[in-house]
Amino acid sequence: MKMIKKMLAFSLAAVMAGSCLASCGSTDSSKSGTEGESGDKTIIIGGSGPLTGGAAQYGVGVKNAVELAVKDVNDSGMLGDIKLSVVFEDDEADPADKAVNAYNSLKDKNMDIMIGTVTSGSCLAVIDQTKADNIFQITPSASAQDVIRNDNCFQVCFTDPNQGKASADYIADNNVAKKVAVIYDSSDAYSSGIFNTFKSEAAAKGLEVVSEGAFTKDSKTDFSAQIADAKNKGAELVFLPIYYTEASLILSQANSAGYAPIFFGCDGLDGILSVENFDTKLAEGVMLLTPFAADATDDATKKFVEAYKAAYNGEIPNQFAADAYDCVQIVAKLIKQEGVTADMSASDMCDKLKAAISNGFSYDGLTGNGMTWTAEGAVSKNPKAVVIKDGAYSALQ
Repeated sequence: MKMIKKMLAFSLAAVMAGSCLASCGSTDSSKSGTEGESGDKTIIIGGSGPLTGGAAQYGVGVKNAVELAVKDVNDSGMLGDIKLSVVFEDDEADPADKAVNAYNSLKDKNMDIMIGTVTSGSCLAVIDQTKADNIFQITPSASAQDVIRNDNCFQVCFTDPNQGKASADYIADNNVAKKVAVIYDSSDAYSSGIFNTFKSEAAAKGLEVVSEGAFTKDSKTDFSAQIADAKNKGAELVFLPIYYTEASLILSQANSAGYAPIFFGCDGLDGILSVENFDTKLAEGVMLLTPFAADATDDATKKFVEAYKAAYNGEIPNQFAADAYDCVQIVAKLIKQEGVTADMSASDMCDKLKAAISNGFSYDGLTGNGMTWTAEGAVSKNPKAVVIKDGAYSALQ
């Protein structure tokens, strides 16, 4: 199908520009715009995520890192005369319609491989379509367990259950607290998935969950009741398996209520320091588990952070960006390993890539060394604990 589209595009271009092509001696069948720059030598990487709205920090970070990684792969020459190209759509983290519309737009732009979506809800909205189209899909940050229920979709982020278990283990093993409250979004697959596993593992580890404060997407601005319950029941730590926008409100409202527990979260809290009009001093001491710490001193992290800052006006990359960068590098390594060529259909590419990634493939990246994948699509790697210190994320030992 992809070859047919390219042949039709070439034929149309030839008709429209015949005399010019003849006079210039050109035989280039390049696609125009963002769909590629070298015709049959281009593999198109598609992605979608929130570039606007409350979760835009996630989507913008992913888009930026995908573009940076594609440039690095192309500049390195690791794929020979094959080049990668990027098309990216804004889905506003809206699984109802915009995620599907974004996916259809990517297909119209001849997407070969999909990196995304960024959020779990949007990913759940499109996974059956990527399965039906047999497009290889690897998500940097959609962590709900169900996003990998089809055999063509893989995660670079931790699954929600793994985040919940790892959080309870860290709190218990490091004696961070004994009495714990949880404030979570019962209407969100990401938040509920983490909460359920955290609660089970907390009990197994001897942690006492004294308060369970649920909210929904329709009631996520006033957390006074949840905060009061946690405070009245003596919770030393409040676990927040939620996104940074709601977390910033909880920290502000807890401060107003004179409640200062330890706050502990997962990857959804990455971005809280950039929330508009939020007093970042309130985030001092907040702990979270993440696969990436921008202040890590290894060479790969330092090189990535410097390159990202240089490309994007000094902005420090978050873990969503790091996971996205790894996604592209993983795809590139698989393409090279499996001898994928640009003239293959997206379906043929998918068959090669999905068979290879869970069959002994390993990758050392920004977000983990020795990353491997199960046949179900889940990644195996170790999380890092970070704390917000002096207005920045700082790695914990």
